[in-house]
Amino acid sequence: MIVSMIRRILLVILILGMLGTSAELLLIKHTEEPRQWIPLLLILSSFLVLGWHAIDKRPLSMRFFQAVMIAFIAAGFAGFYFHYQGAVEFKLESNPSLRGWALFWAAMGTKAPPPLAPGVMIQLGLTGLAYAFRHPALAASPKNESTNEGE
Repeated sequence: MIVSMIRRILLVILILGMLGTSAELLLIKHTEEPRQWIPLLLILSSFLVLGWHAIDKRPLSMRFFQAVMIAFIAAGFAGFYFHYQGAVEFKLESNPSLRGWALFWAAMGTKAPPPLAPGVMIQLGLTGLAYAFRHPALAASPKNESTNEGE
């Protein structure tokens, strides 16, 4: 009973986070390059998979959901790289003499692109994986011999 309530709360947090992140990305026009579409497409994919899971509660839909959440995490780390590289380029344009730690800290302190913003994708991915952890739909899997303790 408590676990299912926590699972529902995690799902609400995830959905609100994805809606907010999508709105922000669209408002700041995070769509100029193909790689900027990745977080939006992943969020759309997660909504589609959650819809699929709402209709079909079998393990395959939950496994797809877990895969999309892992992709969120990977996209977050890739986003760190892309945002950091963009921030370094921006800082070097304004001050070509920056090097080493001075360049690193200057890039980390920039507002456009914000180097740590992609961390929200990692946070959403981890929230989704927490929601899916020992999900009852996975108990139907023949590979899962456990009794889903804690459910």
